[in-house]
Amino acid sequence: MSMNRRDAAKVLTVAPVAAAFRWAPESVREAAALAREALDRQVPFKPKFFTAHEWRSVRVLVDLIIPADERSGSATQAGVPEFIDFMCIDDQSLQTPVRGGLAWLDTASHESFEKAFVDGTAAEQTGLLDRIAWPRKAKPEDAQGAAFFTSFRDLTASGFYSSRMGVHDLQYLGNTFVPEWKGCPPEALAKLGVRYS
Repeated sequence: MSMNRRDAAKVLTVAPVAAAFRWAPESVREAAALAREALDRQVPFKPKFFTAHEWRSVRVLVDLIIPADERSGSATQAGVPEFIDFMCIDDQSLQTPVRGGLAWLDTASHESFEKAFVDGTAAEQTGLLDRIAWPRKAKPEDAQGAAFFTSFRDLTASGFYSSRMGVHDLQYLGNTFVPEWKGCPPEALAKLGVRYS
């Protein structure tokens, strides 16, 4: 099914994108836990919200946002698509903006490259995302896509950095037993210009 730009814009304007992409911390915690469970099962995940085409698109999109590098794996390896699927099931206000934004990407891709976003080359995909990556620089006709991408990027980052891989990537040292607290290192105190009294 193909949708023209006008139809995609209508879908996106049903609920303001920025307002619709707000989520509660407890929803993030719950979705992150469910995504971890899905990854731990080692069986192919079957999305409950996304269609097969949308699922492929989400997996490509999140990995373009957070690709694997020398420090950690990609967003898909961290379970971000599963996280987003759980978030959309848990919070129905996300459903229309996410689905509409994915439709916008396909529409813009069809207009530019005559194929769906997921079927484009890496250069075509990143070129399209470069058009909408900076809302203030986006052309007026790309404003809806830019609003979607900004919010979807935030959702992707929330999923990644609430995953085991993302916490490890941050080199988070909290929740670790410290048998003896020796205080702040002297070098750090000196850099801050303070000292213990």
